[in-house]
Amino acid sequence: MMRRVLHYTHRGVRLLVGLFLFGFAVAMMLRAEVGVDPWTVFAEGLSLTTGIGIGWWVVIIGLGVLLLWIPLKQRPGIGTVLNALLVGPAMEVGLLVIDTPESLFHRWVLFLAGVLMLGIASGFYIGARFGPGPRDGLMTGANSRFGWPIWLVRTVVEVTVLIIGWILGGTFGLGTIVFAVTIGPIVHRTIPALTVPRYRENSTGR
Repeated sequence: MMRRVLHYTHRGVRLLVGLFLFGFAVAMMLRAEVGVDPWTVFAEGLSLTTGIGIGWWVVIIGLGVLLLWIPLKQRPGIGTVLNALLVGPAMEVGLLVIDTPESLFHRWVLFLAGVLMLGIASGFYIGARFGPGPRDGLMTGANSRFGWPIWLVRTVVEVTVLIIGWILGGTFGLGTIVFAVTIGPIVHRTIPALTVPRYRENSTGR
């Protein structure tokens, strides 16, 4: 029993650490001002338009995406819900403590460090196995419900939110392209490396 409790506690800590680092990493990329991922461009554009903090828009968008899971017949895990609720506030904390460097070189260092941290954070929270993030579930749900290729759904959705966010004033730049090219190979390594093994009772059942 104690082993089971420790196992789930370990996974829970990894989930929370991963979500905090994820939000903090996005704040690093925002402060670098060289471009961010499509969903953050969308949230930033909405923030600039409405005056509501970008972190809170991340929460609103996450919860809105979760509503789209209903017709797709997807079931969120506790990690899915916490992702929607905690990444935005973690971003707000990061934005409070991180300043934009003066030189372009240091801004790129900050941005690349943010991309790397986001990749590691993804390994922590996805590897905790408490459910995918809201946006990931949207892609897989559309695939299982309608048979649409995941790459096609992801491309259409992310290009759409990127264009809307950019029109609203979000930061689209070279960093957006760098992020798109690099994040896949990073998480390809971090997720397997940081995934918690499944719990198995010993042979005596204790």
